[in-house]
Amino acid sequence: MPPIQVSVHRPRPGQLKVLLFDVNETLRDLSKLKKAVISAFHDKSAFRQWFGLLLQYSLVDTVTERYHEFDVIGNVALDMTAAKLETKPLKAVKKQEILSLMSQLPAHPDVEKGLKMLRQAGYRLVAFTNSTKFVLDQQLHHAGIMGYFEQGLSVDSLRRYKPQRTTYHDAVRHLGVMPDQAGLIAAHGWDIAGAQAAGLFTGFIARPGQELYPLVGPPTYHGKTLVEVARQISG
Repeated sequence: MPPIQVSVHRPRPGQLKVLLFDVNETLRDLSKLKKAVISAFHDKSAFRQWFGLLLQYSLVDTVTERYHEFDVIGNVALDMTAAKLETKPLKAVKKQEILSLMSQLPAHPDVEKGLKMLRQAGYRLVAFTNSTKFVLDQQLHHAGIMGYFEQGLSVDSLRRYKPQRTTYHDAVRHLGVMPDQAGLIAAHGWDIAGAQAAGLFTGFIARPGQELYPLVGPPTYHGKTLVEVARQISG
């Protein structure tokens, strides 16, 4: 079966008004968190196992019309990771130590310059995350980039995680624009796929170890850093 083809085109001059930004991995460097999870489980695959389960079961909540906060899923995903790795579950104190790092991570080195370029080009910048609004505010503040954003949006108010298509629709409606007046910038193929399905323009930051989903069309913009993507967007 050939790949599904999705037409991708660049916005007309002045069409793109708002840029939504995924936060984890896209803007913030998760290296410290990754090392902590690997160290706790003594297994190099532990972080990818855990983070994959966190994303998988947030989607399970959405498709089964349930909802638990992202850090709650992250907590039980640590237990599930232990089961998958066939090792003892982490103690509650160690799990809390790991989860607290989600709010204490720095921005990638290219992020501040890229955000500044896009702000100067006249775009509205909005952080858009699967974390709660409380955690989002902590994350942006600790990373030193809160001041670049008009506001932060969390799926917590919608109780539907990305990449559910209507989650993006509700976000852009809240911002007072149409889907084809908005773009999503992310380092995750699943987030790009969801935004494209919702009719948004997309920008993929190819962070190390991240990949696009081959069964959907390419993103509107594609670069190794936010600066590269910002240059393409701002023309």
